[in-house]
Amino acid sequence: MTNQTVSKILTGEMLKRLYLWHTERHLGELIKRGAGENMSHQDFLDMVLDHELAHRHETAVVRLVKQARFPVVKTIDTFEWNHPTSIPKAFILNAMNMDFVRNKEHLIILGPGGVGKTHLARALGFAACQQQLRTLFTTAAGMINHLIASKSDYGLERALKKFTTPRLLVIDELGYIPMDKEARDLFFQVISTRAGTGSMIITTNKAFKDWMEIFQDNAVATAIAERLIENGDLIKIEGSSYRVKKRKQRLMDM
Repeated sequence: MTNQTVSKILTGEMLKRLYLWHTERHLGELIKRGAGENMSHQDFLDMVLDHELAHRHETAVVRLVKQARFPVVKTIDTFEWNHPTSIPKAFILNAMNMDFVRNKEHLIILGPGGVGKTHLARALGFAACQQQLRTLFTTAAGMINHLIASKSDYGLERALKKFTTPRLLVIDELGYIPMDKEARDLFFQVISTRAGTGSMIITTNKAFKDWMEIFQDNAVATAIAERLIENGDLIKIEGSSYRVKKRKQRLMDM
């Protein structure tokens, strides 16, 4: 066994002890690349660290996207900007930097069905994961059903933490189903807890003035709206349903 082989083995063992597993697995090719490009010691060290950090970032993003529980991952580059008749594109693109999450602010995406609210919410959530911000995606009905079910198992406190601890909570489809007292009380608990501790994205087809139709209680509707408005921004989208447009196009092409 040559001195070079022994040195490589010892280096590999030290990398393992430092938990640099990815670098240890690719040590040979990294050394070969460094020699081939005649790198200085500093450049070689920079390359090794960049290689390890890039892998850790990629691994973290994959894990966070899985934990976020997106039914389908959407990205901003596939959004049909030309379909809505009115949309604050510049504001949305600026929100992709996730400053609103770091500032514990909220986004309420308002518009009729089929204008891309869910797509935007998922794209923003995916961007948060890419910046290693823990995110959770849920529908309003799904969250309420989960919380109600947890009460029968005496696990409500643990279930509430599921929705209150992520840096970003995305609640889709608020307003499609009215809530009874139990549902609105649970929804209020989530909103009031997160209002000052974490960010939310909420998509809805109802303007704030119509939230009484959702919560069936004016006091609760007002309290929830106030907590969101206090430290949030409204993204209003106007237009017809993109799904209806695509369906009509398919029929015309038959």
